[in-house]
Amino acid sequence: MIITDTHTHLYSDSFDEDRKEAIQRAIDNNIERFFIPAIDSETTQNMYELEKAYPENVFLMMGLHPTHVKENYEEELKHIEDEFEKRDFYAVGEIGIDLYWDKSTLQIQKDAFKRQIQLAKKKNLPIVIHCREAFDEIFEVLESEKDDKLFGIFHCFTGTHEQALKALSYNMKLGIGGVVTFKNGGIDKFLNQISIDEIVLETDSPYLAPTPFRGKRNDPVYILKVAEKLAEIYDLPLEKIAEITTKNSKEVFGI
Repeated sequence: MIITDTHTHLYSDSFDEDRKEAIQRAIDNNIERFFIPAIDSETTQNMYELEKAYPENVFLMMGLHPTHVKENYEEELKHIEDEFEKRDFYAVGEIGIDLYWDKSTLQIQKDAFKRQIQLAKKKNLPIVIHCREAFDEIFEVLESEKDDKLFGIFHCFTGTHEQALKALSYNMKLGIGGVVTFKNGGIDKFLNQISIDEIVLETDSPYLAPTPFRGKRNDPVYILKVAEKLAEIYDLPLEKIAEITTKNSKEVFGI
């Protein structure tokens, strides 16, 4: 059994004191594949160091997180293009729109999102979408970019059944993490109406720890709680959930 975490910030300073131990705990529990999203240029070096330490387990993305789309976003987008000139990545991410923290940057967030989608299509890569309080705005951009080269993952999906179906219509898989275990998370109510073939697992660690660890640092090994919840929702053995969601991740990332 191999479990794939399609979204984890293992380079975060939250892991500075015990990163090696946290990763080893996960590997010891069959969590062997970690896909690492970028935030901005300041996280790049830490990502490279993580990849160097775990070359068989760590797979990097490159992108500009929407909450880091600021006045200097042109420089940040240039940094992304420069990194792509040097090497390959497995996705453009995490990218998208976040209106929870700052609505005043909506226009530049949309511009950065759109341009990074176009970069992904040029490179034949998936996108990994961050969406917070911005489903309509995300869908508007996706609609404008919709074609057979658009695909990826709707990271940390927290929407309605209708929004899930709309996300799937843009050739996205749904990234399911700790929220599925929350009492009032909502997505557990309709997820069994979505094919398991459209689902990938994620932690978003160190954020969004599943129940019963909610409010604490999310560890990579806690993805087991997400997988167990999906096994319950889909009435499938845990091993089957691991097998199918890992297969789905390989379809997206190509590895």
